[in-house]
Amino acid sequence: MPKISVEIPGELLADLDDHVGDDGKYVNRSDAVRASIRKNLDFLDEIDARHGRLEPDDDE
Repeated sequence: MPKISVEIPGELLADLDDHVGDDGKYVNRSDAVRASIRKNLDFLDEIDARHGRLEPDDDE
């Protein structure tokens, strides 16, 4: 899996860390960031679909 580096404001990272670890929803920061990216991409796909900008899948 490729690694990337991003700059994140401290307050955003602190908020993220509240959801990471034994008492949180995510195992680690990477898991949280991947989940957030997936959710954002799904959201953008929904917007594109509403505006007719999605290419049909080969399976359809």
